[in-house]
Amino acid sequence: MAGTNPRAARIAALIQRVIASSIERELHDKRLANITITEVRVTNDLQIAKVYWTQYGHEGKETGERKRAQQALDQAKGHLRKLVGHKAGLRLTPQLQFVFDEVPGEAHEIEDILAIARKRDEELAKARATAQYAGDADPYKHDDEAEDASGDGFGDDDADFDDMDDFDVSDEAAHE
Repeated sequence: MAGTNPRAARIAALIQRVIASSIERELHDKRLANITITEVRVTNDLQIAKVYWTQYGHEGKETGERKRAQQALDQAKGHLRKLVGHKAGLRLTPQLQFVFDEVPGEAHEIEDILAIARKRDEELAKARATAQYAGDADPYKHDDEAEDASGDGFGDDDADFDDMDDFDVSDEAAHE
């Protein structure tokens, strides 16, 4: 597709501009109202150009308007191909295939899902603001609570080690 060949990408951009301006200025077909050319992809051999389009229509009538627009595009395919060939100056003009682009509709669905998720997050934040702990707020022991009065963290066993300070290693070596 167009992503691997820079020439195909340039021709795809040119085809998109030519078709969009032709639909707006030259084709006076009411079925093509509110049509937007979203993307054009050209094969690396420049034989086929897939023209992705979308249409914003009246709510509840989208499918009928889409079918009529697809028919109008198919009928104008030859005229648009001739215009593309003339403007592009190509030896072989790619065949045009018109494909309805589902991405904008899916994007609206995703936005709706995200709006619902944001609303749920707000409800949880409100619930957290008034929530209370079932027990202590912090049920875990901390280092400062575990230390005894000496502050070294060893507890009562410190006395045994204090007696060892009086023990001289040289005395033990003398007894051997």
